[in-house]
Amino acid sequence: MRGLLHLSLVGPLLACAGAAAIVTAVPASAQGSYSPYNESAADALARYVRALADDPKDFNSLIGAGRAALELGDSQAAAGFFARADEVNPRSPLPQAGMGAVQVANGEPKAAMAYFARAQQLGATQAAIGCDRGLAYDLLGQQSKAQADYRAAMSSADADEARRRLALSLAISGDQASAIATIAPLSARGDSSVPRVRAFILALAGNSTGAMTAIDAAMPGSWSRVAPFLKQLPSLPAGEKAAAVNLGIFPESNAPAYAYAAPVRTVPQSVQTTGSVTTDRLADVDALLNPPAPTPAAQPAWQHTQPVQVAYAAPPRPSTVQRTAAVEKPKIWLQLASGSNKDALSRQFERMKSNHETVFQGITGYVVQESDRARLVIGPFRGSTDAEILADDLHTLGIDAFRWTNSDSDRIVPIAGE
Repeated sequence: MRGLLHLSLVGPLLACAGAAAIVTAVPASAQGSYSPYNESAADALARYVRALADDPKDFNSLIGAGRAALELGDSQAAAGFFARADEVNPRSPLPQAGMGAVQVANGEPKAAMAYFARAQQLGATQAAIGCDRGLAYDLLGQQSKAQADYRAAMSSADADEARRRLALSLAISGDQASAIATIAPLSARGDSSVPRVRAFILALAGNSTGAMTAIDAAMPGSWSRVAPFLKQLPSLPAGEKAAAVNLGIFPESNAPAYAYAAPVRTVPQSVQTTGSVTTDRLADVDALLNPPAPTPAAQPAWQHTQPVQVAYAAPPRPSTVQRTAAVEKPKIWLQLASGSNKDALSRQFERMKSNHETVFQGITGYVVQESDRARLVIGPFRGSTDAEILADDLHTLGIDAFRWTNSDSDRIVPIAGE
C-alpha cells in the first residue's frame, strides 16, 4: 500500500477489549478486561491457551484469549478466538463485542457497528461495549456519541482506557481544558501513558511545539521523527484525527498512511510450542488446541488469518466482488427482495437502511442480475447459522429475508454508493 510510514513513537494507546498496545512494554498487571489477574497480556494468553488445550470449548478462555491477543496487537488471531467462542455460545454478546473491537482495531468503524448492535441485542450494556464502540464513533467523526460511550465505559473494567480515549475525543472536539482535566486522575497515579496522551492533546490543539516537548520528555531524541505528524494533526478532519491518535493511521496523498504499524508481539514460548499453524481462518486456534507436533523453528508460531465474520456483520468485501460484474463461487446470502428493476431494488435497500440504521450499519447490499429478474441480497455469511440469526432479527422488523445460495454463474455486484 502506498504511503506506509512506520513510526513506533506514535503508537496506539493502551487497548481495552481491543486495539493494539503502546510501544513501550506493558506493565505486568491486568490491562482492561482481558484478565481478572495481575498479569500481562502475554501471560494471560498463555494461561488461556493452556486452559483451552484441556477444554477447547471453554467459553471464558476463548473470550479471554481473544482479548489478550488484541492487547498484543494480533487482531486477526483474536478474531479466530471470538469466532470459536461464537460457535460455543452464539447467544452471548461477548463474541460480538469482541469482533466489534477487532474491526475497530483494524480501522473499520462501520463494520464494527453491526457487531456492537448485535451485542446489544444479545444483552450487552453500554458500559461493556462503550470503550470500543466509542472509538468507532470517534473514527466516524461522531464525537458526542463517542464521549457518551467512553463515560459509560468508565464504570467498567476498561475504565482507564476509556478515560484516555475520552480525553483524546474531547481534544478532537476542541475542548483542551476538559481533555487535560480528564487525564488528571491517571497522571496522579503515575500512569505511563499520560505523557503521550498529553502530547496528542497539545498537538490536536495546534500546540505542536508543546507536543514535541512532551514527546521528547517521554522519549528523549524522538521529537524530530514525530514532528511532521504532530504538525499535521490540527488540519485533519475529526475522524482522521481519531484514527491518527488512537490507531496511528495518518492520511497521505489521498491514501491511507500508517504512522505506526503495531508489531505483532511474539507469542509466549508456552504458547509457541503447542503446534504448527496455517493461514486457514480458525486453523491457528485449532493448532493451539490440538498440539500434535512442535512448531518448526523456522516457521512463525502465530500466523495472521483472514478476518472472520461472526453473526451477521458484513465481512470485508470479497476480492471477486468488483464494481463491474464478477463471477461468484457459491456462498450463503440473505435475499431481501427481488424484481425486474435493479434500480428499484437499490432504492428499496436505502429505505431499509434509513428505517433501521443500527441494524444495517456496516452491511453492504448487493444486486444479483439474472436473465428475468434481479435479487437484492446481503452477505456473504460464514455459515447458515449466521444467516439465520440475521433473518430472524429482520423478520421481527417486518423485513422478509430468506437464505439464498448463488451458483457459479451468478454475477453479484455491490449497490452503487455502497
